[in-house]
Amino acid sequence: MLTSVCGINWGDEGKGKMVDLLSEDYDIVCRYQGGNNAGHTVINERGKFVLNLLPSGILRENVVNVLGMGMVIDIRHLAEEMARLREKGVKISPANLKISDRAEITMPYHVLLDCLEEERLKDKKFGSTRRGIAPVYADRFMKKGFRMGELFEPDRLYSRAKEIVEWKNLTIEGGYHHAPITAEEIVEYFKTYGEPLKEYITDVGLYLNEAAKAGKKIMFEAQLGALRDVDYGIWPYTSSSLTIAAYAPIGAGVPNLKLDRSIGIMKAYSTCVGEGPFTAEYFGEEAEKLRAAGGEYGAATGRPRRVGPFDVVASSYGIRCQGADEVVLTKLDILSIYEEIEVCVAYELDGKRITDFPYPALLDRCKPVYEKVKGWHTDISKCRKKEELPKEALDYIAYLERACSCKITYVAVGPERDAVIKL
Repeated sequence: MLTSVCGINWGDEGKGKMVDLLSEDYDIVCRYQGGNNAGHTVINERGKFVLNLLPSGILRENVVNVLGMGMVIDIRHLAEEMARLREKGVKISPANLKISDRAEITMPYHVLLDCLEEERLKDKKFGSTRRGIAPVYADRFMKKGFRMGELFEPDRLYSRAKEIVEWKNLTIEGGYHHAPITAEEIVEYFKTYGEPLKEYITDVGLYLNEAAKAGKKIMFEAQLGALRDVDYGIWPYTSSSLTIAAYAPIGAGVPNLKLDRSIGIMKAYSTCVGEGPFTAEYFGEEAEKLRAAGGEYGAATGRPRRVGPFDVVASSYGIRCQGADEVVLTKLDILSIYEEIEVCVAYELDGKRITDFPYPALLDRCKPVYEKVKGWHTDISKCRKKEELPKEALDYIAYLERACSCKITYVAVGPERDAVIKL
């Protein structure tokens, strides 16, 4: 069984929580794209955990966790993340963590370049997390990066470091007029943070293929959502990786395998971190009311998330992009603050009503078209069975199912592991 857990919208939908919950029935959890530019927050009986690079399955001792070849890995951040988890009693060893030898290494100069470019753009910035993601993916496709497997070839690695530093300084020093980087600091970075990770590095493609042959259940954990996909999202205000479920086997290292199940995760309302078009956005007091109720601040950056009502147009598109067989609706409890709940059911583009998600460049001209549905206006965070939910909450779930043409199989009514209702 190969299952993908993926985001339907702009990210921050609650994928980590659902992976943590559903991984109880899986043998392996694999991240297949992205880096430490987003976070998955998990709250269980052991406490609160914010994971940036490690799969959410790391919190279960019987699950093997994989960092796939499609990822970009900041090895310093990974070392620090592993140390924080160990301080909380999480066991991490080569038996339960495997890192692809083909995954790209995010270098300190990638972070530097990311920051320099955002500062150069000023008010035209992309809203980068400043974690070096776009620069490292650019180098990956220019074939001028470093991969985890190269840590086993230090002579070659250090020789290449000199060449790449010379090339990078043409931009850092010559273009941005910043102090140059040196090969010595790059070599030291590899020695300090790369050497301790060598025991975790392996051919994960081979490992996953053998696991699939043995009948192991594999879950692929996505970062961000469909609308941040570099190809299908709100380009250019996207991440630099492929966040869609169809890429999961490829980014994991097993392009020969096919998904059996795609589970989409979406919130009961809309949130967005970063720049770019966000048609159904609330502002002012209306936005702050929803943001405060939902605790909407980025797990990786702490930035306040932009918020708004559920967007049927964007969500239907995200479900299609992800090929979702079913959907999990998270944070339903947050909408308990409303007596009436707004839903964006269409856009108005140049005076014409549309229900299909348009080309990204047209989104700035789109205006939201709202409908209102009756709210339940009572606390549902203690509900654990479908029968315990108010009729109005069940009606809202059914309304979204019809609007998005996809079955909702779970709803989350709180951050805790057990605050999930199977429908």
